[in-house]
Amino acid sequence: MTSKLVALETKTPWWRLESTPDDLDTVDRRELMVMLEQLILIRRFEEKLLKLSVAGILHGPAHSSIGQEGAAVGAMSVLRSGDKINGTHRMHHQFLAKALNHATPAGYSPVDADIAEPHRDVVYRTYAEILGLRPGYCGGRGGSMHLRFPEAGILGSNAIVGGNPAHAVGYAFADKLQRRRDISVAFFGDGAMQTGAAYEAMNLAALYSTPTVFFVENNLYAVSTHLSEQTRETRLSARGLSLGVPGIEFDGMDPIAARLAMQQARSIIEKEGGPVLLEAKTYRYMHQSGALRGSAFRYREKDEEEAWQARDPVRSFPAQLEARGLVDAALRRRLESRADELIDGALSRLLEHYGDERRQRIRPELWPDPAEVDVGIRGDLGELAGRRVRELADVPPSELVEMRFQEVIPRAMLRNMERSDNVFILGEDVHRLKGGTAGATKDIGDRFPERLIGTPICENGFTGLALGAALNGMRPVVEIMYPDFCLVAADQLFNQIAKVRHMFGGSFPVPVLVRSRVTAGTGYGSQHSMDASGLFALYPGWRILAPSRPYDYIGLLNAAMACNDPVLIVEFNDLFKETGPVPEADWDYVVPIGKARIARPGSRCTILTYGTMVDVCCKVAEQTGIDAEVIDLRTLDPLGLDWETIGSSVARTNALMIVEQTTRGTSIGSRIVSDGQARLFDWLDHEIVHVTGSNASPVVSKILESAALASRESVEAALRDLDARLGSE
Repeated sequence: MTSKLVALETKTPWWRLESTPDDLDTVDRRELMVMLEQLILIRRFEEKLLKLSVAGILHGPAHSSIGQEGAAVGAMSVLRSGDKINGTHRMHHQFLAKALNHATPAGYSPVDADIAEPHRDVVYRTYAEILGLRPGYCGGRGGSMHLRFPEAGILGSNAIVGGNPAHAVGYAFADKLQRRRDISVAFFGDGAMQTGAAYEAMNLAALYSTPTVFFVENNLYAVSTHLSEQTRETRLSARGLSLGVPGIEFDGMDPIAARLAMQQARSIIEKEGGPVLLEAKTYRYMHQSGALRGSAFRYREKDEEEAWQARDPVRSFPAQLEARGLVDAALRRRLESRADELIDGALSRLLEHYGDERRQRIRPELWPDPAEVDVGIRGDLGELAGRRVRELADVPPSELVEMRFQEVIPRAMLRNMERSDNVFILGEDVHRLKGGTAGATKDIGDRFPERLIGTPICENGFTGLALGAALNGMRPVVEIMYPDFCLVAADQLFNQIAKVRHMFGGSFPVPVLVRSRVTAGTGYGSQHSMDASGLFALYPGWRILAPSRPYDYIGLLNAAMACNDPVLIVEFNDLFKETGPVPEADWDYVVPIGKARIARPGSRCTILTYGTMVDVCCKVAEQTGIDAEVIDLRTLDPLGLDWETIGSSVARTNALMIVEQTTRGTSIGSRIVSDGQARLFDWLDHEIVHVTGSNASPVVSKILESAALASRESVEAALRDLDARLGSE
């Protein structure tokens, strides 16, 4: 008997939705009229926007959705204001449809009512945002590609292809944890479907059964690359089958088909929990951006474009309605006239000499204030104003007990989870191994198993999920097992979390906490030994905390968990077995973010350091007899350094040394040297000395790893050299 292949079957359903003209009869006429009004308005909105682009009024690209409006209007007709959506750089159609629905008065019909006044505001503010003006939803910072209107459930469009699906999983994850019945929809294109980020997001949504709809607009082209050049399997609705995600494909040029598909997705989620993948087969009539067609760039044939234009939803949908006797030509003209009135009314408020193509220009008073360019990068920490500050020196010795650093980490986190039910932890293996690979979540799973989430290996995916959850009211804690793995999640950490608040107007919290353990010196080699502080410091949205003793870890973690900015807490493996005094009972204090401490008073020179090197520098000063003042920075981000304490010390010592264990290329000290030179120049009698490891990353060989990192010997040599130079000057 020879072997044979046995066909396998999946239990995950996969459908094509085929609508008929009779489906129009299942939709209330008032809703059909609202959909028709939106189709016409969105098309006229974008046609006018392209004219503004050609005229030089629009600064930046114009990614029009002309041709794709049908799927957006149909899908949005099913969603409530509480349902969340996000999208890509091409999101005008989805944004307008969702915002208009949110602003539509109950019972409104364009047939027997005048223009809804809230619609005027939507059109005005959307144009203002796209043109980069102060009245826009994000104050003009987001422009065309970054649109956000949270009251309408629009939590942000995204210019990074594949950057947004994980956020929608996070929105839905938060809703599920809080037992809300909303759904979240990620809109993206066929190009994004080819990214690992989309796959990771779908896998997480399926794994945690989040109420997420992945809505892929298959318009056949990623810029100029045809779908057949991107993937062998061009039926994108099949992409979720191997992950257990049901797929539905439908005609994206038909608003009713899109409405039915979204209704089906909502029904599946209500019965089974989600997620669902919808594929809208659609077409963008224009090039990637601008007012020309794809054929002008010779990657599409005119015959292809004409075939799709014959199915234009702005023509075919009204024709269907007319065939059923629901509208006539007069009503259609009336809706077109209303759309023009809305658009012209909005633009006349934004442009001087509107309509005169040679003279029209942005009204100068509507530009954002250049002085506010940095406002919103991070908050002012006002949310910590009511928290009780307590330093170790303030605690009576009778209230202290000795505790190992490694024991403090999970207990401090558990205390924060007890205080707030919107805190959850996610990361690889955090729910196993008696507290994960570092023991940082010990005992938390016994108390809060539903809030301790062991993830697949997908740093980019679960970090994106965390951001989405944070934007929807949660306080996620992300454990990155090794700092080097931050590079796998770099898009979410730096393009997304670090920038999201500023680019969307700077007025909402982004409370994501990232914890990561530095294992330099343990033989894990070049790809597991990084200190990521210097990397995070490149992005000023992040606050960076580096506790060097157990007491400070408790207080800084408490501050980080109350902070509305993204925070990185750096944990040093070398310190885990060290012990230190902590309060026996009172663990509710905070150590202030942005406040350094004097670890050793001195007068000869000032040493700035953090983490494992604090104790090293103190011991070297004692053993050499050089009276150095050692400052434990505790807060490392360049915008949060305690320059008051540093400046006061350097004003007395007139010399400054910066000591880090990490390799030179990824060190944070180079930035501190630069800023210190500018700030402290008048007090310095000597160049600033910077002690780091070598240029090489640590490797596995014990002797070479030691050579790659700063050591006690390198600190002592630098301190003696500085002392000698100070003595000769």
